Amino acid sequence: MNMPKQLLPILPIALSAILFSTAQAYDREQVSLIQKSVVEWNAMRKARPDRKIDLSKANLENADLQKADLSGANLSKADLSGANLNHARLVGANLSMAYLKKSNMKGTDLSNAWLKEAVMNGAFMESARLAGANLAAANLRWAKLADADLNQANLGGAILFEADFERADLRGAQCNEARFLDNASLKDARISNNTILPSGQAADGAWAGRHDARFVREPATTPPVFVPPPEALPATQPEDHPAGKLSAPPPNSPEIKEVGAWNTMRSANPEMNIERQEEKLGDADLREVDLRKAKMSGSDFSGSNLNKANLEGAKLAGGNFHKADMVQVNLRGADLAGANLDRAYMKNADLSNADLSGAILFGAMLYGAKLDGANLSKTSLFDANLERASLKGANLTGATLTGTNLSGAIISPSTILPSGQKADAGWANRHDAVFTDR
Repeated sequence: MNMPKQLLPILPIALSAILFSTAQAYDREQVSLIQKSVVEWNAMRKARPDRKIDLSKANLENADLQKADLSGANLSKADLSGANLNHARLVGANLSMAYLKKSNMKGTDLSNAWLKEAVMNGAFMESARLAGANLAAANLRWAKLADADLNQANLGGAILFEADFERADLRGAQCNEARFLDNASLKDARISNNTILPSGQAADGAWAGRHDARFVREPATTPPVFVPPPEALPATQPEDHPAGKLSAPPPNSPEIKEVGAWNTMRSANPEMNIERQEEKLGDADLREVDLRKAKMSGSDFSGSNLNKANLEGAKLAGGNFHKADMVQVNLRGADLAGANLDRAYMKNADLSNADLSGAILFGAMLYGAKLDGANLSKTSLFDANLERASLKGANLTGATLTGTNLSGAIISPSTILPSGQKADAGWANRHDAVFTDR
């Protein structure tokens, strides 16, 4: 969207009027109650049916939420991996970008729920009710959906690799641009003329027959309209918040995955405080994203495309970058202590003065990377490729260099070796590296 130039100077002021507090996104009292007792939780819901439920970003991993009443709840970005949600009620709930990997949802009622971009790999959803649910761009790889009701559900752009839809009701399901539907199991699934295929065409008997599904002809219906859940109301503005300065993203700000819109917001507000701990951004396309100085410790970027992303000065300690694409990524001065960079592809990355202490860089590709002044103490560089990388002034104390390719890597007198001693020409020569005092 092109914004008139005369509005740009007042953008920070306009946005500051709708700031939310930098406190936890979820209601701590509600999280404590549901973790304590589902029986007491359901009693509270029955006694106070109008109470807003905010469990967004809550850590409910492996929680026992069987038969919990979470209808209409805000569970956006919540971690529910491995949780027991069997026969829970999630009608109309907001689960956008929620993490539901290997969760148990047998018989769960998710009718009209908002599951856009949810991670549901391996979720067990036998006989679940998902009629009218929005699963656009959700990851349903290996999900078990036998006998599930997906009538009029939106599966547009969803990943369906080896998902099990055996005997599921897919009448009227919208599968536009869904990925790997041909690799899913559709044995005896119900398909109708209102089912839209990944090609954008309506399903027919021939297509159903080729996929061992059952074709049902029914009266033509208008494609369903999926209305996003309402934005959560902002918390009260902190009294000491300086007028006209945007210190945190507004509640209606774009998601990080919406790179274009996100970068526009960052460009207009370069000093914005980004605090998003333990974000779930695995397999996301984040090319050229602007996350300078973002505080995102413990976040998951595994398999993501971060080519040419700007993460200068970001707090990423303990993050997961397993097999991430990070060509020419800017990580100058970033905190990556204890991060998992196993087999990350970081060709020509800039890691100058970054803290990589204790990080795992097993098999990482760091060809031509800048690691000048970086802290690589106790880092595992087993089988890593540091060919032609610059390690001037880098601290490698206690680092594991077994199988590391240092051919053409630049070593200086200020480079500290795994032994704790300063590098010299002899050490560089023995490792096919280049020794320079420049």
